[in-house]
Amino acid sequence: MTRYPVYLVMMIVVPIGCALFFISLMHEGLPLKVPTAIVDLDHSTMSRQITRSLSAMELVEIADKEESYSKALAAVRRGDIFGFFVIPENFEKDALGGRTPTLDYYTNMTFFVPGTLSFKGFKTMAVTTSGGVVKETLTSVGLSDGTIGALIQPVNISNHPIGNPWLNYTYYLTPSFSFAALALIIMLMTIFTITIEIKRGTSTDWIATARGNIYGALAGKLIPQSAVFCAVALAIDAILFGFMHFPMNGSMAAIAIATVLFVIATQSLGLLITCALPNPRLALSIASLVGILTFSFAGFSFPVEKMYGAIGIFSYIVPVRYWFLIYINQALNGFDVYYVRFCFAALLIFPLIGWVLAPRLRRACLKPVYVP
Repeated sequence: MTRYPVYLVMMIVVPIGCALFFISLMHEGLPLKVPTAIVDLDHSTMSRQITRSLSAMELVEIADKEESYSKALAAVRRGDIFGFFVIPENFEKDALGGRTPTLDYYTNMTFFVPGTLSFKGFKTMAVTTSGGVVKETLTSVGLSDGTIGALIQPVNISNHPIGNPWLNYTYYLTPSFSFAALALIIMLMTIFTITIEIKRGTSTDWIATARGNIYGALAGKLIPQSAVFCAVALAIDAILFGFMHFPMNGSMAAIAIATVLFVIATQSLGLLITCALPNPRLALSIASLVGILTFSFAGFSFPVEKMYGAIGIFSYIVPVRYWFLIYINQALNGFDVYYVRFCFAALLIFPLIGWVLAPRLRRACLKPVYVP
């Protein structure tokens, strides 16, 4: 570890750098002013008022005013905007005449977060405009403001977001992405540390040094890395909850224990891949694929329950998924540890699975065959 700089760089510098990158990337908490466009085919007083109201919203920004639907759609395809709002011809005339005109809005859901935010802004404006038209119509027939308010909104809704009342995305995504990146690094370093012996043809000497005991050989290789990775992971926890003051409504001790178990479980997953494919190129490729897909199927940005069954099942084979559930339970929701006991149990199972296949790795090390 001290002879080759790649170890210390990959085990310390890169994980801390990734964590700081994600923290700085989402320091605003919630993406605001998503670039959108408006297609005003009416050019009336009411349509101009809708345009001004959309421009004043916090979620969307009217970056362009297009002349037609086709031009707005072309801007979406180019990536200039993430959606557009269409006001039809004769909108004001039809609205005041009681002919129920239609407001259309289109959002690009290929980009989930900006697409969702623009959809929310457009929908809010459409509902507000509808309510304004109804209010103006009822006012014209002589109803009072109190009566109109009761008719338009008979029930007042009070929202109380639980766990993250600030609706701050960084509290949700930054820890998840930071530890997903750390999981990828841990797997790669675990596989590299073991398979480099096979590549160099020194695996027989390595096993001989451990007196033929593969478990002792693996322990000598991985325990020092476990100590370093645990220290780095706990340092990331300290940055998030100590210096950045991320919410902690539960037990910090539970998060720390989960972090240590997460490191060991991820090393075991890397060991499992190595035992199944004791070839540097194949094992590192599989680990890279699993690590990158972790960002998708671990449930950070899309709920596992809504995934196709054949895809969602993969969320249960990555340790970071269980760390993520423990983090949500403890840091944001502040529930009792009892409700995530199965997540802790799952993190404890990973080492058992990884070490069961160690004899297969021993046979590969005693007869090293490197296939470039």
